[in-house]
Amino acid sequence: MSVELWWIIAVGVTIVIVFLGGWALGRRRLPPSRQAPALPDSRDEAPARDEEAREGEEEKEAEEEREARAETPAVPVVPKEEPPPSDGLFKRLVTGLSKTQGQLVKRLDHVFRGRGEIDDALYEELETVLLTADVGIRATQRLLDAIKRRAERDELSNPEALRSLLQDEIRRVLSRGDSSLAEVEGEPTVILVVGVNGAGKTTTIGKLASRYREQGRRVLLGAGDTFRAAAIEQLEVWADRAKAEIVKNKEGSDPSAVIFDAIKAGQARGVDVVIADTAGRLHTKSDLMDELKKVTRVAGKAQPGAPHEVLLVLDATMGQNALAQARVFHEGCSLTGLILTKLDGTARGGVIIAICDELQLPVKFIGIGEKVEDLRPFDPDDFVRALFS
Repeated sequence: MSVELWWIIAVGVTIVIVFLGGWALGRRRLPPSRQAPALPDSRDEAPARDEEAREGEEEKEAEEEREARAETPAVPVVPKEEPPPSDGLFKRLVTGLSKTQGQLVKRLDHVFRGRGEIDDALYEELETVLLTADVGIRATQRLLDAIKRRAERDELSNPEALRSLLQDEIRRVLSRGDSSLAEVEGEPTVILVVGVNGAGKTTTIGKLASRYREQGRRVLLGAGDTFRAAAIEQLEVWADRAKAEIVKNKEGSDPSAVIFDAIKAGQARGVDVVIADTAGRLHTKSDLMDELKKVTRVAGKAQPGAPHEVLLVLDATMGQNALAQARVFHEGCSLTGLILTKLDGTARGGVIIAICDELQLPVKFIGIGEKVEDLRPFDPDDFVRALFS
């Protein structure tokens, strides 16, 4: 190769090197804004772009929500209403009588249904059902005789019609006597409460005091059950709950003296009602009756005409034993009415029919639960309607 050719090549290479060096030097001096952006690595930058996009969307949604709240007037928050109470006292009565209903009414319905005629076999089955529900022999026979007469008089042939007749006769038996409590003007009404221990006597007194207090009456309790351990303390608890006054003495003291003091205190303090607790058990039945007779006499000395009510508290779960108790107490202290407790815990509530039929005494109250309102005035119509509902 000639010298001239070599010379041309060397000059060309030198020119290229100089050009490239100048371009690189100018590139380094450019400001960042005029530099070409570096190509990102898609594997590293893609998640970052997605995150930024999500944040942008969330921020946009939050802004729109704030604007909507600002444009929408505030609405007051209405508290959720409590569910309405149960259907009231009648529903509790139906529930309280459910065991007796199962023993009496459901079995009666089974007897009535599926029969084509009224015959002696039907009456025999009715008799069995009534007796097993503790209606008692005497009351059962009277009920059957009454519905037989009415069925023959009206020439009834459909067994279902006897159901209505039986309801009417039970209602008639339970409606004997005045179920309201006596009221005395100008001096305390004195109520003597009697019954064996365990029947719920002291608890019933407390509930009765609460009912009077709800009516705005001023009530005083006389702690005359001085023989049972803790009876006085139990009555004190009820007096405190009912906001009633109480007159008491030490355990073992004379019950008649306590009742006398209670009546005199009621007169002096101007109370409306004096409710006297009494002994529920002494050594023998005759001792108990003698003590109750004495209490009754002493009450009359403290206030002429007292006691104005003598109420016997009976435990419905006792069945026919409750009827036997009612006979003895009625002979001993001339009862004016009955309070039947624990009807919600027994299938033997039919005894109320037997007691009313035999003793001709009104039921003043029935107990169908533990609450104060579960001691309710006795209404024969409501009772029969709930029993046969």
